[in-house]
Amino acid sequence: MKKLRISAISYLNTAPLMWDFEQGNQGSGVRGQASEENDAPGCRGHFEISYTVPSACARALADGTADIGIIPAAAYTEIPGLMILPDVAIASRRAVRSILLVSKVPVADVRSVALDTSSMTSVALMKVLFRKWLGGPRTCTSMAPDVDVMLADHDAGLLIGDPALRVDRSRYHTLDLADEWIRLTGKPFVFAFWAVRAAALAEADPMLDLPAIFRASRDHGLAPESLERIASEWAPRIGITEAGVRSYLTENIHYHLDPGCLEGLELFYRYGAEVGALPTPPKLKFIANTEAAVSGD
Repeated sequence: MKKLRISAISYLNTAPLMWDFEQGNQGSGVRGQASEENDAPGCRGHFEISYTVPSACARALADGTADIGIIPAAAYTEIPGLMILPDVAIASRRAVRSILLVSKVPVADVRSVALDTSSMTSVALMKVLFRKWLGGPRTCTSMAPDVDVMLADHDAGLLIGDPALRVDRSRYHTLDLADEWIRLTGKPFVFAFWAVRAAALAEADPMLDLPAIFRASRDHGLAPESLERIASEWAPRIGITEAGVRSYLTENIHYHLDPGCLEGLELFYRYGAEVGALPTPPKLKFIANTEAAVSGD
């Protein structure tokens, strides 16, 4: 059977999701077969993995060079033939810290914004916030995520992922987009989730239990001992403290695509279409029954 090609995001917030894949879990990953490690479905032998930024991850699914991707939520509205793996997401139910509008002036005075080229969903979210609640659209330009360069010729810059975590907020006005969305809507915000090309499933092992494999990897990655390892490895890599890494992964990121997150996702799609930031979204299609698969917390 064909190996499934995974396109993952090279940011800290995906480290728990990729735990079993990177640690070489050797369980079977096949329905009905016992696994060799903590009853976890395994990853070795079934997948090929590459890492990129969110926007490129979406392109890989769109052009067929990847079969499974942790795609920006906005990408689901533009790529036909995708199915969602249930329960697993990169979401937030409070300030997220890693999606920031960084500005030289108060947000109300922002007229021009440099947009991180890595982003799709955060750009759409920013447009929704401005057009519905913050005074209308602003002039936007796509740029690499360098805050100094962004702010040289723009009032503000939109940063996502690890570059946003490194921002010295004492130097700027900042707006946490997830925090603002939650304040205004009362709903969580979903930034990304695992999606699979339906066409690729026809060539994969039909006994491969994808929802169980990806849930197990997340759960193992969020175990205390795993988080300690992630913190020690990532803190020097991105330039924040180990405590900062742990608090970000356990307090700011919510890794379940639970009913509240699905409500927030559908509201984002509706508002995005209303303001012209997104196309009309397709119906959400899951590999497994959502009610049966969603565990939440």
